[in-house]
Amino acid sequence: MTKGRKTTQEERAKIVAFCIEHNKDYGLTVETYKVSYQQIYAWVRKYEEGGVDKLRDNRGRTKPVDEMTETEKLRAEVKILEAKNRQLEIENAFIKKLQELKGGGR
Repeated sequence: MTKGRKTTQEERAKIVAFCIEHNKDYGLTVETYKVSYQQIYAWVRKYEEGGVDKLRDNRGRTKPVDEMTETEKLRAEVKILEAKNRQLEIENAFIKKLQELKGGGR
């Protein structure tokens, strides 16, 4: 079990992108970023429900100083979409290879 630590919205977006890119391998993501499985799972779920904006930490009385700008949000969104795209490309390549093996390349 990893001890909790503070993360920025940008870092959470990066962690979510990594997790999605690696076919939602939460164990690998835990080892790589030293964040708990439960936290990563929650961030991925929040991202899938509402995008990068849902990764904002809304606790506390004031908004954090390091709040992401619109450009940073868009960059994080692009990074996650690129990770999803890579994941789909891998899945498509796998399906093609499986079809080749099953049907002799039909």
